Amino acid sequence: MTQTFPTARAYRSHAHATLSAQVALDYDGRFLRRKMLTTDDGQSVLVDLAKTTSLDHGGVLVLDDGREVGIVAAPEELLEVTGDDLPRIAWHIGNRHTPCQIEKDRLFIQRDHVIRDMLGKIGATVREVVEPFTPEGGAYGHGRTHGHAH
Repeated sequence: MTQTFPTARAYRSHAHATLSAQVALDYDGRFLRRKMLTTDDGQSVLVDLAKTTSLDHGGVLVLDDGREVGIVAAPEELLEVTGDDLPRIAWHIGNRHTPCQIEKDRLFIQRDHVIRDMLGKIGATVREVVEPFTPEGGAYGHGRTHGHAH
C-alpha cells in the first residue's frame, strides 16, 4: 500500500487563513523545491513546488486541500557582529556576498571562521550565538544573495 501525504504545491509570503501547523527550518532548510517536512504537531508534509524557492519566516506553504502551514525561522548557530562603525562592517560582509541579518545595533551572519577572522581585523566584535536567522534578501527581488549571478 502506498502512503500518501498532504502536499504543498504553492508558497505565499503571508497567511490568508488560520494556520493548520507550523514548520521550523534553518536558513539553508528554507531554500527548497521538493522535500518531506515534519510539522510541529508531527504531521508529514510533502513540499513539491514548481521551482526552488526561498521560504521566508512568516510565509506559508499551501496544501492541496487549502490548509496553510506556517514557516518559522529555526534557531541556528550564528555570529553576532557589533562595532563602532557598523555600516562599514556591513559593507565588508556584503562585499563577500555573505547573507546578513541587519538590526539597528548588530548584524548576524552564519558561522564562518574566515569571515570571523576578517571581521576581527577591521575592528568588529564577534560573538557566537544561537538565534533565528532572517537575512536581507537581494536588492533585485531575488530572495537569496549567493554568488555574483543576479
